[in-house]
Amino acid sequence: MFPHTAFRIRTVAWFLAAGIFLLLVGCSGEEPQPTTLERVQKEGVLRVVTRNSPATYFQDRSGETGFEYELVKRFADNLGVKLQIETADNLDDLFKRLNQPNGPVLAAAGLVASDGRKIQAKFSQPYLDVTPQVIYRNGQPRPSRPEDLVGKRILVLQGSSHAEQLAQLKASQPQLQYEESSAVEVVDLLRMVDEGQIDLTVVDSNELAMNQVYFPNVRVAFDLGDARSLGWAMAPGADDSLRAEVDHFLALVEENGSLQRLKDRYYGHVDVLGYVGAYTFAKHLQQRLPRYEQFFKQSAEKHKVDWRLLAAIGYQESLWQPDATSKTGVRGLMMLTQGTAQAMGVANRLDARQSIQGGGKYLALIHSGLAEELEEPDRTWFALAAYNIGIAHLGDARKLAQAEGLNPNKWLDVQKMLPRLAQKQWYSKTRYGYARGGETVHFVRNIRRYYDILNWVTQPQLEGNQVAESGMHVPGVDKRKPPAEDAPL
Repeated sequence: MFPHTAFRIRTVAWFLAAGIFLLLVGCSGEEPQPTTLERVQKEGVLRVVTRNSPATYFQDRSGETGFEYELVKRFADNLGVKLQIETADNLDDLFKRLNQPNGPVLAAAGLVASDGRKIQAKFSQPYLDVTPQVIYRNGQPRPSRPEDLVGKRILVLQGSSHAEQLAQLKASQPQLQYEESSAVEVVDLLRMVDEGQIDLTVVDSNELAMNQVYFPNVRVAFDLGDARSLGWAMAPGADDSLRAEVDHFLALVEENGSLQRLKDRYYGHVDVLGYVGAYTFAKHLQQRLPRYEQFFKQSAEKHKVDWRLLAAIGYQESLWQPDATSKTGVRGLMMLTQGTAQAMGVANRLDARQSIQGGGKYLALIHSGLAEELEEPDRTWFALAAYNIGIAHLGDARKLAQAEGLNPNKWLDVQKMLPRLAQKQWYSKTRYGYARGGETVHFVRNIRRYYDILNWVTQPQLEGNQVAESGMHVPGVDKRKPPAEDAPL
């Protein structure tokens, strides 16, 4: 090669290198990529993945609710952005979505920040301490230590921290056997223990507190280890901008007491549900109903419903107490939500007359809005169910009934499907997801009992010493009342 040729090649190479260097320098002067937090604020949407369960997120007659939902909704409001919720089919699916390039940026799903999970995600500071508990069925021998788990039928959520605990326990107890399932949720596990389908499960203390009242045979055997902390999760490769903002928010709600109030509302006490008893009802007939009977009759006359049916709803909802308040914020004698009260023109939910007027108007509105093919008396029972659970979830139950070859227009058939709305294998197939359908069945059943008693004690032919002594006015027969109960519940 000639000397001048080599020189020319070196010169060209130098200019190429210099050009690349200048190009890189120029690129480095471009605007940096936005952080996760900046992207959320720019888009105006906080995308969150969660679980469809009582302790996390579900829909009831009040709308979207759940401890995790309410907390993350406050975070979104604090950021000044809209909240976009999506639900994962199971825990494995949740972490998979969280790690997708264009997936949700946050997981708020009652997640324990265990060692195994710290590989899948980075966690916020703790916001709730829970204790893993071994659950058994009352009447069976009570396990008292990990060694007692050997030989038992044990089922836990697939991918859960409890499965992680059992895997660690198996190292010291090789004979321990357990199964994991992605087709169930916590309420399913508790139901299976309650019904004897499995011997044991492991759930966190907060979820047991919310659901134990619905499963009378469920008991705590022992705590499986010490208390652990729940945190919100973010993708492990994400920058720390969002986590820093989350930690700031959680510290803020801890300091101002709103986090504790939310904990108290969901986990501080358990609702007492079910039939109050004939003796107590009879006592309240004498002591409470006379104060509000005229209000029930006025509302019934205005909205073309049976006053005794309204009174039965009022008793089931509040035991005829105008200042009643539930943990979810429904208030008053007819236990109206804030939204329903406003829509019905009720300015003060704690005013008995207004509450009863609003309840009558709401029941009439639901009754008239049901599908045309629903006929009496079933139409009235469906209206009661919708009053409790909402028309959307009731529609899901009717579709499940139809899919099972049952009559979606008959209450006796549809009430068999409503409890399935609390079982993952069924609600995952519905449009509106998880709902406490078993509660609704009890709600309707109790109202029908109260209605039957009211219908009986207010008949003209019963006027006499017994009715007179009750202090109740005995009206004429109301021709608008639904037909008497003609089939077993």
